[in-house]
Formats: sequence, structure tokens, C-alpha cells
Amino acid sequence: MNRHDGFREFVLARQQALMRTAYLLVGDAHLAEDLLQSVLARVVGHWPKLSRDGGNPEAYTRKALVNQYISWRRRPHPESPSANPPERGSSYEEATLDRIVLHQALAKLTRKQRAVIVLRFWEDLTEAQTADALGCSIGNVKSQTHHALARLRALAPELSELHVEEVAR
Repeated sequence: MNRHDGFREFVLARQQALMRTAYLLVGDAHLAEDLLQSVLARVVGHWPKLSRDGGNPEAYTRKALVNQYISWRRRPHPESPSANPPERGSSYEEATLDRIVLHQALAKLTRKQRAVIVLRFWEDLTEAQTADALGCSIGNVKSQTHHALARLRALAPELSELHVEEVAR
């Protein structure tokens, strides 16, 4: 019996969701792959403990993704926000432009604010789950969410009336 039994299956089953979280945190597909790969390399070392006794490897991995993202010393700037976002189109084009504007606004948030927004609204975690993933209190999650949403509204007022589901499509 291998001490890493089940790790491959876990990665195959949850890779897409974890990659989505990584991408939403860093805003660049290649950096997201790097982030996820570095986290999975660490998770495999803890796999025996995570896989027994009812451990929650997905929550552990998500928390490791957020912690690694926040602790990166040098923040690469793959996104280049524009002072003049593209003109708003209609239907599919409008939704695409809304996503672009949202990604530009997300890039201007602090790392913790961006992590809170991603975990709460894209990953649909509760305040308690988000607090656990970030290693902070529920009150801190509420405060960070409030400040992050206020900053997003200021950075992209044209998106204020949209619902997350409309932009995430």
C-alpha cells in the first residue's frame, strides 16, 4: 500500500475546481497553473494525514492555495488594467466586457480582499468556511467583504447593478 493512495484520484476529481480558484485569485492561467502545482506539491507531502481520519483534503488544499497566493513576495502583473474599458456591447459581448471590467477591478484589490471575494462569491463558501480557509475570524471576513465590495463598486460602478451569476457566466 502506497502512502499516496488516493492523491491522484483526488487531483483528477478536484483539479478543475482548484484551478478555477487559483485562476480567480491570480487572474492569469499560467500563474494559476504554477500556484496550483506548487500547492499540490506541498499537499502530497501531507496526504497520508489528510486522507485518513476523515480529513478534508479539498478544504486544506483551498486554504493552501489562498495562503500561497497571499504570501507570494513578488506580485506579477499579468493583467494590465486600462483607464478606458471597452465600450459596452449587447448580450454576449456585453457579458464579456463586464467580465473584463470585473477582472480589471479585482486586480486592484488587496490580495486578502480578492481572496475573500473569490471564496465567498465564486466558490460560494459560507462566511465560516471562508474564515477557515483564510485563517481569520468571521468578523474579519465580513469586514474584508464589505471593504472589497465597496472598492469594487468604486472601481467599476457600471457593474453595481449586476449579479455575480451574470458576470461569472
